[in-house]
Amino acid sequence: MNEKLRGPVLEALEKAKQVVFGQEKMLEAITAALVCEGHLLIEGMPGLAKTLSVNVMAKLCNLDFKRVQFTPDLLPSDLIGTMVYNHANATFSTKFGPIFTQLLLADEINRSPAKVQAALLEAMAEKQVTIGEVSHRLKSPFVVMATQNPIEQEGTYPLPEAQLDRFMMKIAIGYPDEAAEMKILDLKKSSFEELTGVLNAQTLFELQKEVESVYVDNKIKELIVKLVRATRPENKLLPPEIAPAVTAGCSPRATIWLYKIAKFKAYMDQKDFVSPEHILQIVEDVMGHRMHLSYEAALDGITGRSVALKVAHSLL
Repeated sequence: MNEKLRGPVLEALEKAKQVVFGQEKMLEAITAALVCEGHLLIEGMPGLAKTLSVNVMAKLCNLDFKRVQFTPDLLPSDLIGTMVYNHANATFSTKFGPIFTQLLLADEINRSPAKVQAALLEAMAEKQVTIGEVSHRLKSPFVVMATQNPIEQEGTYPLPEAQLDRFMMKIAIGYPDEAAEMKILDLKKSSFEELTGVLNAQTLFELQKEVESVYVDNKIKELIVKLVRATRPENKLLPPEIAPAVTAGCSPRATIWLYKIAKFKAYMDQKDFVSPEHILQIVEDVMGHRMHLSYEAALDGITGRSVALKVAHSLL
């Protein structure tokens, strides 16, 4: 493994922790999304540095960064762009929207209606955007970081299952501890402005190749496949005590992302192979949002994350 590549990643994380306190899990998840080039959904209460964390990592990675505040009156054209008519020469030209970037922050993503979500889904799925009759490729890497509030329901639109499935992970973040909140009081505005990039797009591509080279034994591959298949109601490996709660299990995308992110975890742990512990660390974040539970399960407080963890513990 190339230690010259791992060093800058660790340096970027350390620099980020000097500006964002008490959110190590979120910073590492953002790093995983950038290295693996997957989309990330961050759920947490207001004021937990979700926007700041994405902004900080974009700056440390020298990536083009755009932020879009999702609102109920947002139009697809506000996100992807539109065709503009030029009266002088009677022609149309393309005005590109903020989605044409490398790192897009979709702030409060569940506040926009279906048309906007559909426009974003094409970008997330195909890494292209269609304006008029022409499809335009997006920059590479292209990663969507989205945020949402876990308790606010008024004026929100639940994300479609197809779009939720496009996020490699959905992480839930909580309040920082007392020591971290004490450090927040001493944070200066200049701390962010003084940050300098330690990574770039080329380094991220090289890191992708390094992470891909991490060895995964066939038994670990079989375990990943069993884990995902065990979330489906028709599968006998789904623990009988939670089977009635699950109406639809994880898609094969969960298999792909468990495999890729487990490699990233092993790489960051300076291991050249994936172990079951690496998988256990990420099952909730990768699988929890991909399961559809019954109405009764929701009333009983059963979540996709808890079901994913229960399935994992039954197999590991």
